[in-house]
Amino acid sequence: METGKSGLLFPGSDWDFATLSRAHDAIEKIATEELHLDVYPVQMEIISSEQMLDAYSSIGMPLMYRHWSFGKHFIYQELLYRKAGRGLAYELVINSNPCIVYLMEENTMALQALVTAHAAFGHNHFFKNNYLFRQWTDAGAILSYMDFAKSYIARCEERHGLAAVEEILDAAHALMEQGVFRYRRPPKLSSEKQREGLRERLEYEERSFNDLWRTVPRLKAAGQADETESKMAERKKSLNLPEENLLYFLEKNSLILEPWQREILRIVRVIAQYFYPQRQTQVMNEGCATFVHYTIMNTLFERGQISEGAMLEILRSHSNVVFQPAFDDPRYSGINPYALGLDLMQDIQRISMKPTAEDRDWFPDIAGNGDWRETLLDAWANHRDESFIRQYLSPTLIRKWRLFVLADAANEPHYEVASIHNERGYEKIRSALADSYDIGVSRSDIQVVDLDLLGDRHLRLQHKVRDGIVLEESSRDATLRHIRKLWGYDVSLVGVDAETGAAVYECSTSQIGE
Repeated sequence: METGKSGLLFPGSDWDFATLSRAHDAIEKIATEELHLDVYPVQMEIISSEQMLDAYSSIGMPLMYRHWSFGKHFIYQELLYRKAGRGLAYELVINSNPCIVYLMEENTMALQALVTAHAAFGHNHFFKNNYLFRQWTDAGAILSYMDFAKSYIARCEERHGLAAVEEILDAAHALMEQGVFRYRRPPKLSSEKQREGLRERLEYEERSFNDLWRTVPRLKAAGQADETESKMAERKKSLNLPEENLLYFLEKNSLILEPWQREILRIVRVIAQYFYPQRQTQVMNEGCATFVHYTIMNTLFERGQISEGAMLEILRSHSNVVFQPAFDDPRYSGINPYALGLDLMQDIQRISMKPTAEDRDWFPDIAGNGDWRETLLDAWANHRDESFIRQYLSPTLIRKWRLFVLADAANEPHYEVASIHNERGYEKIRSALADSYDIGVSRSDIQVVDLDLLGDRHLRLQHKVRDGIVLEESSRDATLRHIRKLWGYDVSLVGVDAETGAAVYECSTSQIGE
């Protein structure tokens, strides 16, 4: 690695590819040797502001099929950018192998170094090592799959017409939130395993059989009810119901879809599943990347490889990223994931090296272990936002952020401060904040629960209503119409209270019309 005569990686704000390469090598050395990061190979590309806007519109993917919603999103983002209502990201990173990092050509060299550490090493390490991304995404195959998806849908447009393809894509996009598997399914048993299980059940029944039960009379109605329930249970078992992934169910079971339409549903479903881990790890992902860039940039400055002027520019950009407006600030829009994530990472570092007596009570496993690097690497690999906050949010951070819990009862005219800064309050505050990042709680739980294949082929969905929050009527009805287009027959949705099981509402496509 070569540096200038002064020892600086770059003397000014201008950059060229040789300077980018020099800075990358210096950052990589710290990232791998001192932070022990494990990353995919990096492919860095320089793009213009218009190309960045285009990447925004196509959900950040370098290859994407055409759809009118992407153009609409592009115009919206461009209007905000031109009117200075919103700035553009300094970079964009793709979870792929190699990891693709887009750098804005308008960035100064100091910013290019900052975002290289942030994206090419912070995000890259998180993508490669976090269990959700390892479980749900295939970084080595996503780019080739997107190339296939783009060309396949283009061929469908040529063969079947733009309107026909757009209609399927509209319906599939409307169901993307409900088009993911949230949990891994157990592997299917082989025929030999199934026969072995059946043999074990029969042997158990023979051992536990008592002929005396045959003499007990049964009510005819009860017997008929048992038979009906048995048939329903058998039908649900054969269709693997209930099914949480609506796109998967429609792709496999719809009686009206042609093969090319099923493939389009599969494409949209694969893309939705690809982004599923990112929705669950925003605080951790951004916190990891921000901690990495902050640590690396400070290390470079301490070694004299970055000038004071460049470091001031880096710190200004860093401060803008982690700025957290107060709740009564007009700019407040919720908790900044960069700010909360960085504070959590730095707090783990503090607890590992300089714990207080309170820290030792709350975190006996990591307090004072002296190895913050391995502690962070383990946390980054094995948690999502909800579990990470539930595990690592400390009373120190709760006090710093001035967090508390409000009891919001619908039948009460006022809010009540339910949890404050005491032993019991800290646990409730941490639990409440963790729950707010649990997409299993915040996202609508809608599943296919039954259908009548031998009768009118009515498809029945169920929505588990939590805390009395029902679906917004207009978007609910519009989505049901999309499901009916894909299914071909009537679709009904029943809202059921998640705690009591009581029906809250019911609607059907036969009622809402076209």
